[in-house]
Amino acid sequence: MKKSSLNAVFSTASMRRRYEVWFIRLGLADDGGAWWFRYLLMNLGRAARGGCPNYPGAENELPVQIWAHWFPRGAEPAGTIGGSVADGLLLSRRRASPFHFKMGDEYWSGEITEDSCSGRIVGPWKHKVSWDLRYRSTFGTTLSDKGWIGFSRTPHSDAIFSGEITFNGQTWRGDPLGYGMQGHNCGFRHRHDWTWTHCIALSADGGSPTSFEALEYEMPLGLRFRKAVLWHCGKEYAFPKMEPLRRNRRDMQWAFRCENRKENTSLVAVIDGSGVSAHQLAYLKTDCSGSFAVANNSFASATLEFNRPGHPSEQIHTDGGAVLEMVGDPG
Repeated sequence: MKKSSLNAVFSTASMRRRYEVWFIRLGLADDGGAWWFRYLLMNLGRAARGGCPNYPGAENELPVQIWAHWFPRGAEPAGTIGGSVADGLLLSRRRASPFHFKMGDEYWSGEITEDSCSGRIVGPWKHKVSWDLRYRSTFGTTLSDKGWIGFSRTPHSDAIFSGEITFNGQTWRGDPLGYGMQGHNCGFRHRHDWTWTHCIALSADGGSPTSFEALEYEMPLGLRFRKAVLWHCGKEYAFPKMEPLRRNRRDMQWAFRCENRKENTSLVAVIDGSGVSAHQLAYLKTDCSGSFAVANNSFASATLEFNRPGHPSEQIHTDGGAVLEMVGDPG
């Protein structure tokens, strides 16, 4: 699939049970923290108004939502959600490129395209936030694609961001403003358990950033999906084999070894999502039967030890340049 089509819409207005989300994870260039923005469609064709209408009053029960979360260094995360019914939704055609999503009212609005996003959530909520960003990258990938069941795509894996963000009166502005990724996920339902990370590390010589992404989730018959992808020095290294070393949701720790025997490459990843930046979010199930907890730290640390033929072992480290997300068994 071409990089330009990784954002293409899958959902239709008649789908009664499906989530689709476009999201941004952005670590500020001044290392002061990270931002996470989420543009969500949920059950557009369910009942008369979509979403999960049997959860009235829940901030995430509406069919069109925009989330904004701030992860300051050394302090607890803070966030807010805006949403409404889908009457005013402007969305590109299914499977069409270029992609666009636009929605909003007097209290909240949001727009995301192939290379930009903006939004505003101003009340009557506790936090006031607005953003206007552009991003560029050299690499995009698909981690998992199970057709109608769901997919996990990353149109911008080594993204460089410019623009501005304002939160409760404080403004960050720059070019570059920060570094991170833009992802696109979709599914009939959420997985019962998954672990996902994305890391970005800047090059010491000013070259393009290194990015690394890994995903693990449950499959039928007791099977597990596992895949990791490294983008380093302008080359993609895929790892179809992953060996778990440690996973602890309570402490937000994930370590594993991955390898590609055909290319004789290997990588050991240690992701540390502990600390004050770790928090819990409630996601509604697509069948509207309840919610489940998602542990997320979008200001995590990561250390990668990468080995490839003809090169000495390389250690790639980022303090705050990673996101770690965990769902399921805390052990």
